[in-house]
Amino acid sequence: MELEGKVAIVTGGAVRLGRALALALAYQGVRLALHYGSSETQAADTIAQIEAVGGEALAIQADLTRLEETRTIVSRAAQHFGQVDILVNSAAIFEPGDLSHTTEENWDRHFAINLKSPFFLSQAFAAHVGRTRRGHIINIADWRAFRPGTHYMAYTMTKGALITMTLSLALAAAPNIQVNAIAPGMILPPPGQGQAYLDQRAQTIPARRPGTPAEVAKAFLYLLDSDFVTGEVIFVTGGEHL
Repeated sequence: MELEGKVAIVTGGAVRLGRALALALAYQGVRLALHYGSSETQAADTIAQIEAVGGEALAIQADLTRLEETRTIVSRAAQHFGQVDILVNSAAIFEPGDLSHTTEENWDRHFAINLKSPFFLSQAFAAHVGRTRRGHIINIADWRAFRPGTHYMAYTMTKGALITMTLSLALAAAPNIQVNAIAPGMILPPPGQGQAYLDQRAQTIPARRPGTPAEVAKAFLYLLDSDFVTGEVIFVTGGEHL
C-alpha cells in the first residue's frame, strides 16, 4: 500500500508503543485518528509532534470497555477524513493475575479492551472499507500468547485469542483487506521501571539486548507495504519467544 495520504486509526496511540507506531505513520505521510482512553495530555503532545513534522491528526477519546463508544471510532474518523484505510489495534492493558488471584473485574477488563474492542473495531472497519477498496488491519499481540505463563493469565488469554482472531479475519476480510499481527518482546520497560530493568532482563534472551520501538515500527511498515502478506505474526523479540 502506498501510505502517503492514507488515513489510519491507532488505538492507544497517545502512549508507549501505540505512540511510536502513530509517529512512524505520520513520517510516511499518513493522516492519523489517534484514539486515547484517559491519556488526554499525552494525546495532545503526540498530535503536536505529528503536526510539527507537517502531519495531520485527530484525537478521538473512547472508553474501550464500553462497546457503544468503541463502535463510534471508525465512523468519527471517517467523518473527519472522508475515509479510513488502516486500523491498528494497539490499545491494551497488562495487569497481573494468577489462577488464585484473577478476579472477575480483572478478567472482564482484559477481555473488553484487549479482545472485544479489536474485534468490533475490525468489524466496523471492514464494513467501512467494503469489498473493493484496499485496507490493512494490524493487531499488536505478544510473544506470551505462544509461551503462556501463570502470572498474567487473563492478559495472556486475550493475546492468544487475538492471534486466532488475526487468522480468522485474514480469511474473512480477504482479498482486499490484509490482516496481520506483531508480537513484540522486550521493547519498553513496564510502568514504574526504567531502561536498567530492560538491560538486565535482556541478558536472558538470545539477542542479549532489549529492542526499540523503531524496530517494531520497521516490521509494522513492512506489513503495510506488502500487498501479499496476510494472516502472519511477526515476532520482534530478540529471540525471547524461543
